[in-house]
Amino acid sequence: MQPAALLLLCPLAVALSGAGRFWHITDLHWDPDYEAAVGAGQMCPSGGSRPGPAAGPWGSYLCDAPWRLLASAVHAMRNRLQRPDFVLWTGDDTPHVPDEKLGEEKVLHIIENLTSLIKETFPDTKVYAAMGNHDFHPKNQLPGKEHRIYNRIAELWHPWLNDASVPLFRAGAFYSEKLPSPSTRGRMVVLNTNLYYDRNDETAGEEDPGGQFQWLEETLTNASRADEVVYIIGHVPPGFFEKKRGKPWFRRGFNERYLKIVQKHHRVIAAQFFGHHHTDSFRMFYSDTGSPVNVMFLAPGVTPWKTTLPGVNNGANNPGIRVIEYDPGTLQVLDMVTYYLNLTRANMMATTWEEGFPTWEEEYRLTEAFQVPNGSAHSMQTVLERISKDPHYLQQYYEFNSVRYDLTPCEEACRVDHVCAIREVDFTKYNECVKTSSPASAIISVWLLLFSLLVGLLSPQHAL
Repeated sequence: MQPAALLLLCPLAVALSGAGRFWHITDLHWDPDYEAAVGAGQMCPSGGSRPGPAAGPWGSYLCDAPWRLLASAVHAMRNRLQRPDFVLWTGDDTPHVPDEKLGEEKVLHIIENLTSLIKETFPDTKVYAAMGNHDFHPKNQLPGKEHRIYNRIAELWHPWLNDASVPLFRAGAFYSEKLPSPSTRGRMVVLNTNLYYDRNDETAGEEDPGGQFQWLEETLTNASRADEVVYIIGHVPPGFFEKKRGKPWFRRGFNERYLKIVQKHHRVIAAQFFGHHHTDSFRMFYSDTGSPVNVMFLAPGVTPWKTTLPGVNNGANNPGIRVIEYDPGTLQVLDMVTYYLNLTRANMMATTWEEGFPTWEEEYRLTEAFQVPNGSAHSMQTVLERISKDPHYLQQYYEFNSVRYDLTPCEEACRVDHVCAIREVDFTKYNECVKTSSPASAIISVWLLLFSLLVGLLSPQHAL
């Protein structure tokens, strides 16, 4: 067990008033062998065989997170907001290494250590934890039925689960609970969307893995009848990856069903919070008439690991953590503040491997950066329109997307990739968006318009 408590300094209390506040952290991806490998002059295991600069004490953009980086992140969380209403932890704890280098016990050991780190940082705080596709062995292959890994994790997370949640979690790693404040109408719905992942062969031929879709419909229906409002959290999101054109995460049928459930029950869903991308983005959901009805916020990862997904350029990020400010009565998102560690600067300023924690800076506040009143679906639609039409907002969003790692200009193809991924969660509509928004499509449209005008001028005039 890592001596997490010894790594944490006593922070100043943060006074809370008015709005409620909670933390969202995701994609910690601890690499337990980072320090040993770097100390021996070798590449970190999660970096594979990729050449790169020497790894620093706080991490490397080619590697998953060393323990010091994770301890630094939770120390910053406790310094910034010591008593949150609750914490969202949306999965992916193990490093990006082949399955044969992990094994079931090592996966559970990693989850146990990170669970202890969070418990010791926030000992009296409710934590809503969702499993990621890497929180299993073999990775991605999470079943829609009871499994010994689900049972073991249910034991680790038992202090955070109520009695009704434990059997649900054991059966499929999803659950729902009322929010801790007695004055709120809020409910948290924690999903296992790894069941819908297109790399999950265990559930590929199933219509409703684990019965989770049916359970979700019933949970949202019951919440509506009880005059509750809900947050939905999970790891793998529906829709497409904004940094790789045409890359979805869900299998098509699962994506369609999830989208229909959100559209049907949008009035009871206050917001959705997911991870997996390691990037900072959001996804819009619309009614059949095209009105914005819901939004999903994708939080940046703590790991800085540069993705090996083919076709992704500059796929690393600075480590990020996020506070969400919300109305406890309605669960409306009022604002979001993202904090980050400039990994390059932190490593440059480190004189030894034993010194104190570096400073996590405020990266941006949603309402100030995009000039919107809150984080509602209508406000986020305004953010999308500004990103789509205004180069200033587009570039600002693009730099936030990698937590200020990739500062290169976001040109037209980049704009299309991000705007279409944000706007269209549906497979068919996403493909139409990319097709109609591309420069080639615009040129063809102009030529067709000119051709039509020319034909009209050459056609004989008819009397009315």
